[in-house]
Amino acid sequence: MMDNVRDVFLWLIFPYICLTIFVLGHIWRYRYDKFGWTSRSSQMYESRILRWANPMFHFGILAVFLGHVMGLGIPESWTEAVGISENIYHFMAVTVGIVAGVFTLVGLAGLLYRRRFTKAVMGATTRMDKLMYLMLTLVILGGLVNTGSGVVGEYNYRGGVSVWFRGIFFFDPQPELMAHAPFSFQFHALAAISLFAIWPFTRLVHVFTAPLGYLFRPYIIYRSRDAHEGSRERRRGWDKVDTIPRRR
Repeated sequence: MMDNVRDVFLWLIFPYICLTIFVLGHIWRYRYDKFGWTSRSSQMYESRILRWANPMFHFGILAVFLGHVMGLGIPESWTEAVGISENIYHFMAVTVGIVAGVFTLVGLAGLLYRRRFTKAVMGATTRMDKLMYLMLTLVILGGLVNTGSGVVGEYNYRGGVSVWFRGIFFFDPQPELMAHAPFSFQFHALAAISLFAIWPFTRLVHVFTAPLGYLFRPYIIYRSRDAHEGSRERRRGWDKVDTIPRRR
């Protein structure tokens, strides 16, 4: 009985609590903290490590995100219908997933090292930043463990975790699917859901900020001033006189 109650809370109630905080938190943050809606860039403090760690992390996390869209959002029957067998899909998911995960983890390690050992950057680090980086690290490590276990493991997450995940958005999450999933998948899912709950209160909000206005705003025209005297204010002092005498 206790296991059933725990499973219902973890895989049915808790996800909706976190998603509600995720949505309402962003609305609150946008309405009452627009000036704080930023990545709080620290490039001015240190740029040598940031130059390579930041692109590695962002490109890696983008590949990881796209991989999750494929693995969690697209049913297994759909990929088979277009001619992608489960063996081919599994091979692609594991190889690309490991590369993307390692890329992301190395980039994150560089960012953490920079933040910890650059005094100015560490001074600008808040408690929410520390919590965010901790949760990000747990999520990424959990994902790498699951991807690595796919090399030798036999668990088909597309028939368990993926079905549960899609069911959340159709209000039919089937918590029993996650209750029978391996612990590593349960840990990864709980860490990711918890990250969504703190997301609106961290610098991660900048993910949803896109400069779309730049696509539609009118061009800014820059005009250089002419070199003649009337184009700028005359300096204080004696009036300018000719140095070459004029012929009469």
